[in-house]
Amino acid sequence: MQPNLLNIHHGFNFRDLGGYTTTDGRRIRNHRLVRSGKLDQLSDRDVHFLSEYGVRHDVDFRSPDEQSQAPDRQLPAANYYSLPVFITDKTQVSKTWEEEQAEFSQDAQGGFKNMVQTYRNLVLQKPAQDAYQRFFRVLLSSNQEHATLFHCTAGKDRTGMGAVYLLSALGVDSQTIRADYLAANQFIQTPLNDIMQETRDHGGNANLLQSIHDLWTVHGEFLDSALATIKADYGGMDTYLHDVIGLSKTDRDDLQRLYLEEAG
Repeated sequence: MQPNLLNIHHGFNFRDLGGYTTTDGRRIRNHRLVRSGKLDQLSDRDVHFLSEYGVRHDVDFRSPDEQSQAPDRQLPAANYYSLPVFITDKTQVSKTWEEEQAEFSQDAQGGFKNMVQTYRNLVLQKPAQDAYQRFFRVLLSSNQEHATLFHCTAGKDRTGMGAVYLLSALGVDSQTIRADYLAANQFIQTPLNDIMQETRDHGGNANLLQSIHDLWTVHGEFLDSALATIKADYGGMDTYLHDVIGLSKTDRDDLQRLYLEEAG
């Protein structure tokens, strides 16, 4: 199925995960799980839209610096959860021009290689593991009438792995999970074009332009880096969700009860 893009005017990559089917034939409920980019530029109209949509939990995976520099617009009646996946932004999408120039102007593959390592860190580093553990506690505490929105800056890496874990726990097949992950590239074109033009305006060379493009998009190789790490270090996704994220069988049954419905 096609991703369900929400009608947000001053934000990007806002998607309802509702409608994805599971391997046992059920599907995710609508108005329950929303993944997105940052919330700091939302208009009053967007804030009202998300409130009416039922968002009552706002999970922010960004680093403390990102949160302080671009705080979320407050959503009425929504609880806000600061759950930094990294203490600093290892996805690099919040770096200044000077920092990017120094780090990536010498190697066209610098951005790509950075992201491959970042996805290993998303799996292995304790702050990331702790953040995703707490994310699932939020999900398990919600009732069946409310939506949980989870986001980072671009809504593609930290949020993308959150969605990978969540869809896996709900029993969605791996092909659909990968398609949802890669769909981010469809919905980040505006900020990508802006940052690419800014890089050109600053005189960025071809190496830097390629790295910036890789930092601001998703690639199957990035997800493969995370999945290969999970397989090599933990034996597979189910074991990782149980042993690292802390999801018991009862937790997964509860998640499926809360977020799935019979298809048809």
